[in-house]
Amino acid sequence: PCSARLQGDVAAFSAALRTLVNNPQFSDVMFVVGQEQQKVFAHRCVLACRCQVFRGMLSQDSSSSVPPQGPFILGNVQPEVFLAVIEFLYTNSVTLNSHIALEVLTSSVEYGLQDLCKLCVKFIKDTLSVEQVCEALQAAVTYGQVDLQQHCLAFIEGCTAAVVRTQGFRELSDVVLARVLRSDRLAVDELDLVQAVREWAHVSSAVLERPVPEVAALPVRELRLPLLAPSELVTLESHNQQDLLIPVENIAAAWRAHALRRGSGVPSRLCRPRRGTRPRDHHRHLEPHTK
Repeated sequence: PCSARLQGDVAAFSAALRTLVNNPQFSDVMFVVGQEQQKVFAHRCVLACRCQVFRGMLSQDSSSSVPPQGPFILGNVQPEVFLAVIEFLYTNSVTLNSHIALEVLTSSVEYGLQDLCKLCVKFIKDTLSVEQVCEALQAAVTYGQVDLQQHCLAFIEGCTAAVVRTQGFRELSDVVLARVLRSDRLAVDELDLVQAVREWAHVSSAVLERPVPEVAALPVRELRLPLLAPSELVTLESHNQQDLLIPVENIAAAWRAHALRRGSGVPSRLCRPRRGTRPRDHHRHLEPHTK
């Protein structure tokens, strides 16, 4: 005998399941979500078969103080974000906007939903903006999304001068900022980068309640001080006396590069002009060390 598995209208099936999203009719589990304490209704069998995390949460356990029908309290997630996750579980599709995409990405990682994670990454890449790119890069690094990291870095390289003025730039972690500063393709002059890092460091110092030199230790290593002209180094030293952002030995190494007319004792990457570096007369003396 012959056999075959035939498929009906997928869109109609998805539309029918969509009517069950947050529908109290026939629901057998409830969540209380966010600071708003919004009630979200769902169906245990759908959640359990689609997500292992929910399967564990909803499994009957006599030691649990939460009855199998809930309510389960989820105070640290926005209702709109949680409903997007629920929509995906029911329909294998998701409605995203730029306000929730990164948080839905976070939830997709927490719930182990790889397909939802891929949809979030695609949406974020397609809608990336100057204001959001640093937040997206931070999330990409946090959750190990290499493709998104590369996309965000390329975006930053294309409009660096605008990006370093954003709030998102000032909220980067020291590790992620250092990663950005390692790029040769940043479209901004080194003097502007130094100022941007100084502003970032003062914000981080206030938020973390730690001294400026301590919070900035990692990113400052990536500043290419030998590229600055002598007059700029003099001004830098004056500013540095106020916050000690840059270790004295780093500034001394930049002066030594000027005195010796070469990048002696300085890592070669710190003598290499970036794409946006304004040419200065002494750069020609550094050229043999940039190859």
